[in-house]
Amino acid sequence: MSHIWYPYTQHKTMPQPLLVRSASGIYLELDTGERLIDAISSWWAVIHGYKHPKLDKAATKQLSKLSHVMLGGLTHEPAQRLATLLADITPGDIQQIFFSDSGSVGCEVALKLAIQYWQNKEQFSKKKIVAFKKAYHGDTTGVMSVSDPDDSFHSLFKPLLLEQYFLDAPSQDNENDAKKAALFLDQHHTEIAAIIIEPLLQAAGGFNMYPPEFLRRLRQLCDEYNILLILDEVATGFGRTGTLFACNQANIVPDIMILGKGLTGGYIGLSATCVRKHVFEAFYSDNPKHAFMHGPTFMGNPLACAIAYESVRLFLDENYLTKIKNIEIILKERLQDFKHPAIKNTRVLGATGVIEVHNQTDIERAQDFARKHGVWLRPFDRYLYTMPPYIIDEKSLHTICDVMCQSFTDNAS
Repeated sequence: MSHIWYPYTQHKTMPQPLLVRSASGIYLELDTGERLIDAISSWWAVIHGYKHPKLDKAATKQLSKLSHVMLGGLTHEPAQRLATLLADITPGDIQQIFFSDSGSVGCEVALKLAIQYWQNKEQFSKKKIVAFKKAYHGDTTGVMSVSDPDDSFHSLFKPLLLEQYFLDAPSQDNENDAKKAALFLDQHHTEIAAIIIEPLLQAAGGFNMYPPEFLRRLRQLCDEYNILLILDEVATGFGRTGTLFACNQANIVPDIMILGKGLTGGYIGLSATCVRKHVFEAFYSDNPKHAFMHGPTFMGNPLACAIAYESVRLFLDENYLTKIKNIEIILKERLQDFKHPAIKNTRVLGATGVIEVHNQTDIERAQDFARKHGVWLRPFDRYLYTMPPYIIDEKSLHTICDVMCQSFTDNAS
């Protein structure tokens, strides 16, 4: 019996995990000798594929100098370079970058910043966060409080969670959604510190996709009612929705933005909570109580920052948005109009393709079927999806689409 406690699974009934002995490009190589196309980029993070020579080189070079040093009272060039690059490419006047070691913690930092921002400005009534149904911001306690309240897993921990406000998940009817949000904010804005939302794509909460117009209206409402807007771009950042950041499609600037996953190309854990000038200025003071008292041990880890810098440069320098557009075209051609009685809905946005079924049992065998045909998929709940590495070639992408469709038409045999 393995001593590893695996996530999101019942150990008594789970199948034996596949043993990966190596990985290269878009392929996972198992101890059985099988090579599987990784159709989900190891939870959407391995955007450049495995064992990328430039990222390997950046890691090796940094290891020869310094693998870790605390940012408390010390600093180092990799963090400085990465922070400058992120400040340059994020929208508007985002200028300060707070590093953490995971997307969940990055979102926790954003919530704490939003609450303390108003405390520092002596607007003590603004303590509530507005979130959305179908949201997922991580598994730590604070962010579970702003993730889908109907999620059965998070509801187990309700005694630990802070009570926040929830609006219905954004839909394709952005005008009606905006009217509901405006009415709610008009009634409660004096007690609301921030709104947090995943822009354009609510990922792990069910791959809910919605138009950029709603984000634009949300930005206007936050300005009107003096509320901070937090965009969780952990999953959507670095091209997943078709633009560098999802908020680029709405042409808005959030007050706080969280980046993760693709930030390091999946090599190592790192997140960045990025804030606008006016947010940072609320903490920049002669008053020691205005300082932000949060500091993960491994924040700004030099190795992670060095890899992340190269990962971001790779994205920018090698025309990744064109690669992503080509992925989107194929996914739309293959999946968007695919029909089967078991299927409730199909949808595509950027480098994300989703088949939603009526019943979870309809995709129970899809993972085994995919493996037999050389593809690694990991469906969850009622969603069979792909979020492939951006370096994927057309033939391999068609193989993924073939497997997803044939898992229905071939009865997963």
